[in-house]
Amino acid sequence: MIDHIVLVKFGETTTQEQLQEVVDRFKALRPHLTGIVDIQAGLNFSEKNQGFQVVLSVRFEDQAALAAYGPNPEHQAVAAYIREVGRVDSLIVDIEI
Repeated sequence: MIDHIVLVKFGETTTQEQLQEVVDRFKALRPHLTGIVDIQAGLNFSEKNQGFQVVLSVRFEDQAALAAYGPNPEHQAVAAYIREVGRVDSLIVDIEI
């Protein structure tokens, strides 16, 4: 299995409502993706967040499912929304478990 974890940092003009919409849209991806074991998303409340406000996580059955995720049109739509509402940085970690 593969854990794909994304931390996203947004600009100062991004609202709490927009952050929550990112979380909601990401969670709504589940029925549109194949090879998914679990999908999670939430707002980062850690005091040590280094400015990363949103955490997105997907557990895939294998690397083939991860590879299919990137170009998936529904995933691309969520990624476009994230950019639209002010993404300034992201950190991505993929680990085999």
